[in-house]
Amino acid sequence: MSTSLPSIMICGHGSRDKGAVEEFNQLAVRIKERLPEHHVESGFLEFAQPIIRTGLDKLRDAGAKKIVCLPGMLFAAGHVKNDLPSEVNNYAAENKGLELIYAPDLGIDPGLLEASKQRIEEALEAAGDGVALADTLLLVVGRGTNDSDANSNVAKVTRMLWEGLQVGWAETAYSGVAFPLVDQALERVTKMGFKRIIVFPYFLFSGILVTRIYDWADAAEAANPGVEIIKASYLNDHPKVIDAFLGRMEDALNGTGAMNCQLCKYREQIIGHEHDQGAAQVGHHHHVQGIGTEDNAKDRGVHHGHGHHHDHAHGHSHGHGHDHGHDHGHGHGHSHGDAEA
Repeated sequence: MSTSLPSIMICGHGSRDKGAVEEFNQLAVRIKERLPEHHVESGFLEFAQPIIRTGLDKLRDAGAKKIVCLPGMLFAAGHVKNDLPSEVNNYAAENKGLELIYAPDLGIDPGLLEASKQRIEEALEAAGDGVALADTLLLVVGRGTNDSDANSNVAKVTRMLWEGLQVGWAETAYSGVAFPLVDQALERVTKMGFKRIIVFPYFLFSGILVTRIYDWADAAEAANPGVEIIKASYLNDHPKVIDAFLGRMEDALNGTGAMNCQLCKYREQIIGHEHDQGAAQVGHHHHVQGIGTEDNAKDRGVHHGHGHHHDHAHGHSHGHGHDHGHDHGHGHGHSHGDAEA
């Protein structure tokens, strides 16, 4: 393992669900296997341990001179645009001799679309050939945020999968914050006359939210005996997911990776989010940083609601500041249940 090569820090969201944390850790192992010459560490923004700073400390203490920080999240909303850059910027300010490069989110990636297609086809194969694609509706479920740019990316994924799979119809829903929620969408699409509905969580990992999505699907099928509702798996550590992470690493090192500044509500006046323009890039997750999974939290007397749904809507009006990687200064507003590890 060479200290002359850039080190890699995989920055996860974190979850109070043990399974989600284990899946993220397994993905980190897969990335390490693909990068045997690099020093790779991983950590979490909130809930789980180790925290991101712990991983950065390990890389620094092992002699790293350059660290590429990979956001372990699909789209750029509050966590990717604000909380993670704040962590990276603060660490860089404290370690002047260390170069930190912040990579873009995974985004809409051809490999991730192919992985999604395979997950959906696996579910169709398991369900059997009794229903034609023309009689099948695809419901793609995204995380949901009050960042309309991130929400619109889920809708684009839906459209591309719709055309790629050639199902009869497709709709988009969200697990929280954005409309329609999964139960609302299912109530509508079960009335559209399709014989089969595929519910596909466009998530990297399991967790409370994916469980909730599947529970909604089961409830909808029970309430609509004439409609078959099947559940596709989330992305997890599909080989194409690993490819996408390595692609973002190369983008960061080559200087070609960039988030969508044109439609970023923190840079431009986006309809409905005008008050967010110019908000400060400050993290808001110190109160849940490293508190552990649900069992550990209970052991230590930490109490949260089932989904830990407090909707951040901080109306900061401070200036921009983001010297390391993506040139954004951000505040954020979002609900963070257990989105993804």
